[in-house]
Amino acid sequence: MSRNASHWIRIAVSYVFLTLVGVTMMFPLVWMLATSLKSPAAEALDLTQLLPTEKLRWDNYAIVTGETSFARAFFNSAVVTLSITFGLVATSSLAAFAFARLNFSGRDKLFLGYLATMMVPGVVILIPLFILLRKLGWIDTYAALIIPPMFSAYGVFMLRQFFLTLPRELEEAATIDGCSKFGIYWRIILPLSKTAIAALAILTFIGTWRSFMWPLMVTYTNEMFTLPVALTRYQETYGVQWPYLMAGSVVLVVPMLIVFVLGQRFFIEGIQVGAVKG
Repeated sequence: MSRNASHWIRIAVSYVFLTLVGVTMMFPLVWMLATSLKSPAAEALDLTQLLPTEKLRWDNYAIVTGETSFARAFFNSAVVTLSITFGLVATSSLAAFAFARLNFSGRDKLFLGYLATMMVPGVVILIPLFILLRKLGWIDTYAALIIPPMFSAYGVFMLRQFFLTLPRELEEAATIDGCSKFGIYWRIILPLSKTAIAALAILTFIGTWRSFMWPLMVTYTNEMFTLPVALTRYQETYGVQWPYLMAGSVVLVVPMLIVFVLGQRFFIEGIQVGAVKG
């Protein structure tokens, strides 16, 4: 067998393997969409049947959104997710700029100490953080949902490593021209770091939008529930009705897909640039 033929065979096998992996990963989404269009009758109990035998039940979406205070939960998720995304990017970029571009006593030790917090499991601090928020009177408020998740050691680490790769000559030239430290951060560092910031923003948006444990702990009224919590409350109230639950899950997934599709170019470019420069 010639070398050229062997090369094309390897490419064909790779494409077949990647296609099988893609189909395997897409199947849960297809099943979720198909189940959301089924009738909540006996056929819905047969989870192995992919396609509905009756007409498509688009009204499942209207039913589940009407019975779960869906509009309010969607609004809460949007407010919380956008606030955390913007807040985390802002705090992480400011801290990363300080750790990467400023010189002050104990900078590296402070950064290592902050980085060490990533080794502490999040479950360990849930109860102490809940007690603190209760003493502040923040339980069942937007402050409890937004402020604690707004700070991320991972975000600081990710942006700091990217900021270190930027040439210092630009910063020195800006300093000679009379630019302040914040001006350097705002006019030079941020514009050059759009891909890394976009990657962090996308990861934060997706992680926050589907977050369940923290909103479940700090909210207890329908007016403050986010979408994942509202869907769980629906299951507790009306039982496990798969078509309705999957209809709500589809609506929950759609914003994450939209954000990723619109920002995938920046996300992939940010990952590639970080891999090359890192």
